[in-house]
Amino acid sequence: MDASDRESGAGVPERNWAGNVRYSAARRHRPTGLDELRRLVTGSDRLRAVGTGHSFNRLGDTGGDLVSLAGLPPTVEVDRERSTVTVAAAVRYGDLATRLHAAGYALPTMASLPHISVAGAVATATHGSGVGIGNLASAVSALELVTADGDLLTVRRDADGDRFAGMVVSLGALGVVTRVTLDVVPDFEVRQYVRLGLSRAALDEAFASAYSVSLFTDWRGDRIDQVWRKQLADAPPPPADWLGTTAAAGPVHPVPGMPARNCTAQLGEPGPWHERLPHFRLGFTPSSGDELQSEYHLPRAAAAGALAALDPLADRIAAVLQVCELRTVAADELWLSPQYRRDSLAVHFTWIGDADAVAPVLAEVERVLAPFAPRPHWGKVFTLDPAAVAAAYPRHADFLALARELDPVGKFRTDLLDGYFPR
Repeated sequence: MDASDRESGAGVPERNWAGNVRYSAARRHRPTGLDELRRLVTGSDRLRAVGTGHSFNRLGDTGGDLVSLAGLPPTVEVDRERSTVTVAAAVRYGDLATRLHAAGYALPTMASLPHISVAGAVATATHGSGVGIGNLASAVSALELVTADGDLLTVRRDADGDRFAGMVVSLGALGVVTRVTLDVVPDFEVRQYVRLGLSRAALDEAFASAYSVSLFTDWRGDRIDQVWRKQLADAPPPPADWLGTTAAAGPVHPVPGMPARNCTAQLGEPGPWHERLPHFRLGFTPSSGDELQSEYHLPRAAAAGALAALDPLADRIAAVLQVCELRTVAADELWLSPQYRRDSLAVHFTWIGDADAVAPVLAEVERVLAPFAPRPHWGKVFTLDPAAVAAAYPRHADFLALARELDPVGKFRTDLLDGYFPR
């Protein structure tokens, strides 16, 4: 690919994955080397990096230069002495996982879909589920990024301490991340069982029952429709009467009407971690494809109260909902992580792909959840008041100061960032 092809935007997405955001960039680039990327950053007034486009809002949008890193070498380097892997920013988690498994290693957690890029998922604190498992960003031990002046900066957990904690979940506001170093663990196997019809009174017991647990509801009844239990392969299977539920008769998809073949293997069939921890298989369309998504992270201790507060909205939610997923995520120390210093319940809504129909319901959901200090998933659709979001993040002012230091001219700014982190 020559320079003119790269500058024309060949290979750079024009829309996000859901199709609800059309990027407004004046120019698109796909550099093939680090020096070329650094020149692009230095010569641009406004620039954003785009990954696999799985954000549902305009966090990654810019009127300036949109840069895909998919043309950079997709390196994956395992350090057996340190039990880490250093990976190029644009590598997808599913591809990284395959390489790690072949080398005898694993990541502690995976998101529900393996199609997302490593840097993008880390920057937005994307997560899986598990009462003792942190989000994907909590595994980061080092970052390499190109800063606003084109310099290459490396920060490490063991050397940069609190400053490092402010730079991991960065929302793309501090620079263009080029490489990420992640902690790894020995390879392991998982069995996945799906159970049906859980009482909400048993939520805590269900979440604590396996390595990773996700609950799905359509808000049309008083019980949880599906419980996806991802347990270590050597753990005993759930008993026939587990928490008053029944076993799924065959493989299922969490979104009604979608084919189960898109999902990872169920029915207790053992398999490697990366083929069970995600809900969806890498070679298939994740979720439903035609959708909007919102997600709010609440103190885990408030789970019962928050769900009860949403009950009066059940009919309105159900009318524009495909499915709602409940997950748990462990606390961490990352400044802009929704799990900053609190174990969390993640309430995730997969809406129909009609923004006008969803908007008034979303506003009511946010109004009802306000007393629980919700923290939004940074890559989903939300309209929370900026002051309330700032209040929910104790290190909000510190992150703003860090962004001003590393990007004093606002090169990596977007309208969404300006709204929630005003200069």
